[in-house]
Amino acid sequence: MTFETNVKVRNAINQWNMDENILKKYGSIEECPVRNVLDRIGDKWSLLVLMVLEDGVVLRFNELNRYITNISQKMLTVTLKSLEADGLVKRTVFPQIPPKVEYELTPTGKSLLPHLHSLTRWALNNMATIKISRKSYEMAFVKKIGEDKVPK
Repeated sequence: MTFETNVKVRNAINQWNMDENILKKYGSIEECPVRNVLDRIGDKWSLLVLMVLEDGVVLRFNELNRYITNISQKMLTVTLKSLEADGLVKRTVFPQIPPKVEYELTPTGKSLLPHLHSLTRWALNNMATIKISRKSYEMAFVKKIGEDKVPK
C-alpha cells in the first residue's frame, strides 16, 4: 500500500468514526440540543407567542388570544405550558377573584429573540426562491408520475 493510499484509508476511517460518534451523540432528539429546541419551538404557534411577548410585554391569557388570531384557547394553553416548561415564558398567577394570570418572556426567552429575528429575515429574503423551487419540484413530480395519479 502506498503512502497516499494509506493516508486516504486512515482519513476515511477517521471520518467514519467521527460520523458514528456524531450520530451516537446527536442521533436522538433528546441528545441533540438543536433538534431538541427546534422540536419545541418549531410548532405552529410557539414562535408567534414568543414574538408577541417581545419587548418586555406582559400579557394576560385573553390578550394573547386576541393578538394571535386563529389559535384555539386549548392550543394557546398547550403552547404556553410548553414554553413555560422550557423556561422561555414566565407565568405569574395573582390570587384574586377572578384569577389573574400574566405571561412574559424570561431572560432565556429574550435571549432567543435575536435568533428568531435572524430566522425571520432569512425567511423573508428567501421565501420567493423557496416557493419557486417548491413549484418546480411539484411540476417535475407531476410530469414524472402523470397528472392523473397526483392526489388531490
